[in-house]
Amino acid sequence: MEINVYTDGGARGNPGIAGYGLVIYGENSDIIYKQAKYLGIKTNNEAEYMALIGALDWIVNNKDIHNITKINFYSDSQLLVRQIQGIYRVKAQNLIPLFTQVRRYLSDSKLPYQFKDVRREFNKFADELANQAMDQKC
Repeated sequence: MEINVYTDGGARGNPGIAGYGLVIYGENSDIIYKQAKYLGIKTNNEAEYMALIGALDWIVNNKDIHNITKINFYSDSQLLVRQIQGIYRVKAQNLIPLFTQVRRYLSDSKLPYQFKDVRREFNKFADELANQAMDQKC
């Protein structure tokens, strides 16, 4: 099964109260997993990376159960997407370990994947979940 993964992270203040949302869609656009997670005090970019790590963790642990064969990632963080694609270098010291963790998860998944940056309006549900996490500190 090919899945579509939408992630969003945010921080109120930078750094500030942070959270992320992620939504994983299976075939027929059915939601197979969603998560809102409060992160404490982080930067926007850290929250974006942590959303992706949350999705990758779920994928690695559930790929056989759901017979996942390909992953399409969507994020409204152009920086995150272009760093993962290798277009931009990761210079911020706080992002290097998160970037390394993402690369490890992608390698461990042994699945084909692609990343695409999308405009915020095409990432509404993940954004809502991120805001819910920050609002409720859940």
